[in-house]
Amino acid sequence: MSLDRRAALDELYAAIGELRTRLDGARQLADATGRSGWPDQGVYLFFEAGEYREDGVTPRVTRVGTHALTATSKTRLWTRLAQHRGSVGGTNPGGGNHRGSVFRLHVGTALIARDGWPGAAPTWGRGSNASREVRNQEAELERAVSRFIGAMPVLWLDVPERADRRVIEAGLIALLSDAGRESLDPPSQTWLGHHANRDAIRRSGLWNVNHIYEAPNRAAVDEFCRHVLR
Repeated sequence: MSLDRRAALDELYAAIGELRTRLDGARQLADATGRSGWPDQGVYLFFEAGEYREDGVTPRVTRVGTHALTATSKTRLWTRLAQHRGSVGGTNPGGGNHRGSVFRLHVGTALIARDGWPGAAPTWGRGSNASREVRNQEAELERAVSRFIGAMPVLWLDVPERADRRVIEAGLIALLSDAGRESLDPPSQTWLGHHANRDAIRRSGLWNVNHIYEAPNRAAVDEFCRHVLR
């Protein structure tokens, strides 16, 4: 039997609403620190100002993510979120490293497409490392990316088991994605992702590129709900 995607989305967002209540609301990433009470392992959901479901009221998920999906990875949830957020202090306060965060990379390419950024555009996303000169040229764009991601509210779910995190991340992306199927809860006309250089982002309405064409299934929603109610 095929999945009723609209009904599954309603069920998922009801569980997200319950999670929001249990967490006393979403956290704005720019205001978060490593001492904000994060679980060691989990799944995170990003939202954006002005992005809602078709009802115009319910905040729409715009990115799903997790971490440490390999047996050798020891990355913690906050470590991954901090990579997306960027630096707070240090030699480049407000900056970041898009070569260590694919989310930052995608946001930066969209800002380049929309606003130009000629100083950073030639080198953005090129190579896994960069010289000091290149990083200095990209610094202003890195700060713009930090401001954008830092303003995003985030919800998180404690998911200790690697296999459960994998199921939830992949399945939620597949369910939320509009790529290759009827558009439900489409992004607003002003959503920055429309300027992304990845077709997957523009088609899906998410800042994700993996799993967007996969068939939605019950397992991810069931697993997400089970962890919310745990």
